[in-house]
Amino acid sequence: MHSHSHPCRCGKSHSKPQPLCAIRSVSPTALKISVAMPATPENGCGCCDNDSGSPGGESDDGSDRPALSSHQFRWQITGMDCPSCARKIENAVQQLPQVRSAQVIFASEKLVVDAHQDIRSAIETAVKKVGFTLTSNDLPSQPAIPNRWRENASLLVLTVMMLASVLLSQVAPAWGDRLFVVTTLIGLAPIALSAGKLLRGGSPFSIETLMTIAAAGALVIGAHAEAAMVLLLFQLGERLESYAAARARRGVTALMALRPDRATRLTGHQREQIALADLRLGDVIEVAAGGRLPADGELLNLNASFDESALTGESVPVVRQPGEAVMAGATSVDRLVTLKVISQPGQSAIDRILQLIEEAESHRAPVERFIDRFSRLYTPAIMLLALLVMVMPPLIAGAAWLPWIYKGLTLLLIGCPCALVISTPAAITSGLAAAARQGALIKGGAALERLSRIQTMAFDKTGTLTVGKPQVTQVEAFSAREENALLRIAAAVEQGSSHPLALAILQEAERRQLRLPQAQYQQTLAGSGIRAQIEGITYQLLAPRDVSELTEDQQQAIAQREAQGQTVVVLLQQQTVLGTLALQDQLREEAVSALAQLKALGINSLMLTGDNPRAAAAIATELNIEYRAGLLPADKVEAVRKLGQQQSLAMVGDGINDAPAMKAASMGIAMSSGTDVALEAADAALTQNRLTLLPRTVVLARRTRAIIRQNIAIALGLKGIFLVTTLLGVTGLWLAVLADSGATALVTANALRLLRQR
Repeated sequence: MHSHSHPCRCGKSHSKPQPLCAIRSVSPTALKISVAMPATPENGCGCCDNDSGSPGGESDDGSDRPALSSHQFRWQITGMDCPSCARKIENAVQQLPQVRSAQVIFASEKLVVDAHQDIRSAIETAVKKVGFTLTSNDLPSQPAIPNRWRENASLLVLTVMMLASVLLSQVAPAWGDRLFVVTTLIGLAPIALSAGKLLRGGSPFSIETLMTIAAAGALVIGAHAEAAMVLLLFQLGERLESYAAARARRGVTALMALRPDRATRLTGHQREQIALADLRLGDVIEVAAGGRLPADGELLNLNASFDESALTGESVPVVRQPGEAVMAGATSVDRLVTLKVISQPGQSAIDRILQLIEEAESHRAPVERFIDRFSRLYTPAIMLLALLVMVMPPLIAGAAWLPWIYKGLTLLLIGCPCALVISTPAAITSGLAAAARQGALIKGGAALERLSRIQTMAFDKTGTLTVGKPQVTQVEAFSAREENALLRIAAAVEQGSSHPLALAILQEAERRQLRLPQAQYQQTLAGSGIRAQIEGITYQLLAPRDVSELTEDQQQAIAQREAQGQTVVVLLQQQTVLGTLALQDQLREEAVSALAQLKALGINSLMLTGDNPRAAAAIATELNIEYRAGLLPADKVEAVRKLGQQQSLAMVGDGINDAPAMKAASMGIAMSSGTDVALEAADAALTQNRLTLLPRTVVLARRTRAIIRQNIAIALGLKGIFLVTTLLGVTGLWLAVLADSGATALVTANALRLLRQR
């Protein structure tokens, strides 16, 4: 029995197509993996078989050889509030001996596990022990409406009790101190419980463990008010981080919303509405004017224009000929179209972008907060030192127990990292507040720190470096008519059309305050232009390629404008050429100065766009930057990854097509005029939609990083000094308390300097 073989870009032949080998032409989902169901690779082609079991498709040993396993499982994670949760889940799963690798994709809240055998129940139990739940839903679901009161109940209770403790301590210090203790115990209980779970799950020195030790140590030495305040600040920081993470993840759901829920399938002369999941390869579907394509399709019958800006960044609709492929998510601009489905469910252009976002997320190391990392060494070391100070001198040298226990307790307070815990969040909170006040929304401290290290910024063109709306740049009359007369006719012909070029022509006529004649019998010429009659005379607006009456001089003039990146349309009266209108997307007014300021900061600029090379070249020349044009989302991701291997890179964009590249970059920055998906996928957004905010925000991020370093030096420096003086017997418990509180005040005051930046 013979089997048909399919050529593959990986250099091998397979018994059936392997989509990952050609992500641009077909779907990247090589293995259709059901939720918590094993998937077994069939062939030895790593590029085809590996889905997402190892970041970047690399093996565990760090080589380029893909990591293959006999069983792969996927779950949706419930209860993951912050990126650091990803590491906790991975640690818990990797403790199981049968697990080969475990990866959490934070953007879509998925857990992907490669195991030597089917151990689904053991994995689910291990994750549950560290405080998270795995569900049997492989696709992101619509988020439930959060109950704000329930989510913030513990924070509100702790805040009220803290205020009550402060007020009571002014009237009755003893009772106020007791209330501080109660407040600390109430705030510490859930954190200590979580620390215990993480300890059993393989994360002994998580930030929960750090906070438990810090608060317990403060209680032991009597710093009750400080213990309660540290817990309050910790709760507040956790809630803010959880909120930012939830908003970022909603971008994935917004992207999925681009696909309609149902499709119109044609069977003979009958039409039926079916669910998107019921579409099959080869089905014939119908999409009305203004409707979005539910799947990738091959255009049948007549030419048609499609708005593909959401997927390619092209600023004007693209004309497709019969037989050409049109991507899912594109909008039919001018007519009802019929297409043949060429993608399986879950393998359309939108699905490819979703997969690229997840893949880009997997290429970035899990975000780890500085305090969490440092506590692995600092807290255990100080605790061990305190214990040794308490017991070794009496046991070895026969010294008195009480003085050395006192010194050990003093060291325990020095080991309480209150100032250290507050130093970084205080600076980050001040930096984020200052950035928001000047018009930049940055989603978290990790993003702020990455921004401070950026060396190159890659920009999308349409809607980022340009306004995103084509405008009439020139009206040229070839006949004896004046420019305004030519524009009046063109605008009259375009009246009622929703085409972006038509809107630009009408806007220019309105700006010149022209009175338009009444046009009749308007007819859209698919893929070519538009026709109408004015006072019984037929006029047409056509693309230059469809006009055969142009002279050689006229063709040269049009070619010159197109070489400058302009779009040209020709106006005809009957078969006589009256003139041309040139349109172009305009550069943002502040783009040149913004890029110059970035260059002064040592940051290089690069343009990555899906627009045609001529338009891109015109903009890049004006901005004096390098560019790469004609890029699809996958091409942008690949370009960003290659550049990111050489230096820290930020991607600035505004479209859905920019979202995967934003995720692949060290930092994603969205314009506020961009799509919801771009705004949610980015690490930062310019809320005032001005590029000049970029250099200001970079300066602020660099100042924040400098202040974080200063705060850490203050916190650790003072502790180092008092560690030595305590061992020498110069300082005692009360001075250690004062030093710790003083360090907390110093780092907080230092962080607040960021709020004074103008």
